[in-house]
Amino acid sequence: MKTTFDQAMAAVLATAKDYGIESISLIESVHRVLREDVSADRDFPPFDRVAMDGIAINFDHFDHKSKMAEITGIAAAGSSKQELINRKSCFEVMTGAVLPEGADTVIRYEDINIEGSTVTVADIELRKGQNVHNQGLDRRAGDLIIDQGTRISPAEIGVGASVGQTHVRVSKLPKCIIISSGNELVNIHEEPKAHQIRKSNSHQIGSMLSAKGIVADVEHLNDNEEEIENKLSKFLDQYDVIIVSGGVSKGKFDFIPGVLDKLGVERLFHKVEQRPGKPLWFGQHGGGTLVFALPGNPVSSFMCALAFFSPWLLKSLGSKEEESTYAMLSEDVSFKPNLTFFLQVRVKNEKGQLKAYPIKGKGSGDLANLVDADGFLILPQGYDNYTAGSAHPFISFRNLT
Repeated sequence: MKTTFDQAMAAVLATAKDYGIESISLIESVHRVLREDVSADRDFPPFDRVAMDGIAINFDHFDHKSKMAEITGIAAAGSSKQELINRKSCFEVMTGAVLPEGADTVIRYEDINIEGSTVTVADIELRKGQNVHNQGLDRRAGDLIIDQGTRISPAEIGVGASVGQTHVRVSKLPKCIIISSGNELVNIHEEPKAHQIRKSNSHQIGSMLSAKGIVADVEHLNDNEEEIENKLSKFLDQYDVIIVSGGVSKGKFDFIPGVLDKLGVERLFHKVEQRPGKPLWFGQHGGGTLVFALPGNPVSSFMCALAFFSPWLLKSLGSKEEESTYAMLSEDVSFKPNLTFFLQVRVKNEKGQLKAYPIKGKGSGDLANLVDADGFLILPQGYDNYTAGSAHPFISFRNLT
């Protein structure tokens, strides 16, 4: 049975699962998905805040004719609120300070001249309330600041800290293992023989998961059916998600699909009408463990992890983040096979439009070609030609956060 890309994606997303909630320290929560609303514990800002270094005056009592005033005090950031008792005088004030009681306007140092304790303001137009960040202007106490479902970035860390949120409730991450397979693979610190290559897929996919907050275990399986069966049987009981790279096609030593079937993993699809990544296998064990069995070719393996695992994870974690970004083809592209085509592209933002420039590679084994690209442009099945200027979904691997 043929499986289109859309059908495969629907099958993967249908297995999304809530793995629960945990409370972690705020500083450790970057990249995690928030599972509670965060509200302001007080007004933002909590006081009338001085926005520029300079002097604070009472606009109505200031001598607008002479433009002169006496300095009667100074207010620094971190000091308690003071009062401008003589409304015709002024206070020197620093950025972040509480605006003195009785003052309502701040004039920058750049617009004044100070001689002794006397200030003369330049001949400029003054506006009542200028350079003052009024209390509650941004948010009022009790206002919602961050919605649950938000993927936490440094911006949310800063806001959380400002409201005293020492810990936050976030979605638990699935327990994952990444498995490379094949007798030809050696560890990256080893010198490969002529018939061997270093393991790269597990490191590549592992770094992708790490950027999403998941520290995955890593294992290797040789092309030995009994070994594969013994180890996968244990892993199905130990992990929420198993990601296998290699051993899923039609070769005589591609034992993974047969072993998974023998172990009772329900195959939801095997082989997708896409390039690269056609041999992709996906299934679910009765205990709930999901298996993403990816092709062994490096580009195929990485593409399938990006295209299928990433959106599955976002949905499982309850993220409201939009996965899809669109980019416009910079030139006409011809692709004859009736498949969804993941075109390697380099992208540039040109006058507010994301433009995709195709990168010519040498197939799904050309791992080195990825360093010239920024991601994959998804060209839909059913067309022979894709015209310059047409917009298509873009999956980036330059910004995985």
